[in-house]
Amino acid sequence: MLWLVWLAPPALLSVAFAGVAVLGAWEWALLMNLTSHGSRLAYTFTILIIVFGGWLWLGSGGSAMPVLVVGALWWLVAIAWLVAFVRNPAKRRPPLLGFALIGAVVLVAFWFAIVATHDKEAFGSYWVTMLLFLVWGSDTGGYFAGRTWGRRKLAPRLSPGKTWEGVIGSMILGVLLGGVYYACGRALGFAPAGTSLIALLGLALLTIGISIVGDLFESMLKRQRGIKDSGGLLPGHGGVLDRIDGLLAAAPILALGVRGIS
Repeated sequence: MLWLVWLAPPALLSVAFAGVAVLGAWEWALLMNLTSHGSRLAYTFTILIIVFGGWLWLGSGGSAMPVLVVGALWWLVAIAWLVAFVRNPAKRRPPLLGFALIGAVVLVAFWFAIVATHDKEAFGSYWVTMLLFLVWGSDTGGYFAGRTWGRRKLAPRLSPGKTWEGVIGSMILGVLLGGVYYACGRALGFAPAGTSLIALLGLALLTIGISIVGDLFESMLKRQRGIKDSGGLLPGHGGVLDRIDGLLAAAPILALGVRGIS
């Protein structure tokens, strides 16, 4: 994936992440309980059309800011939804149209965040790579810390395997990996020189925290739907949404944060 960020033409990166969003839409339709291929294709095609419209909009000089703000605000709503589910797991899901709109916001804001940050921001490749390192480091740190030291459950009704120790491990390894990348970028000249280390640390912690929310949110949707994986598009690894749930939440947050600290 990193070669796409650093070496591929911007159009190819846009198409590649559009493909990720479209595959995610196919699986989101399953979470919506759309069981027929026709209905799932219709929803997936709708997301594709919206993303294509976004590509035309950005290409004509349009701003990504409204989409990023809506995407980021949605994840604040998601936190409230998670809290409500923990208190009352029997709480009904939103109606089908609401569920469809949520999927559109999540997937389209993710695409906008990646593409607009990469193409429109100074040091765009650096910032997209920072996003990937923060989320990958968080996932890895959470997994190993949880398996090694995990005792106190984070949200057993949502995801029985996640622990508070895992959350701490996520934060530590994510920040360490991001910090090493920042230091290398400054030393080798491919990172922005004017970025405050304190501001970057705050953005890193916020990005990692929201990525954990994205992970928990997808776990909640699967639990409500009664399925283990979001799909079977990645044999042996579950679905696409299972791989990018943290990125979906983190991308618009980091994209907005970059605009604030650059």
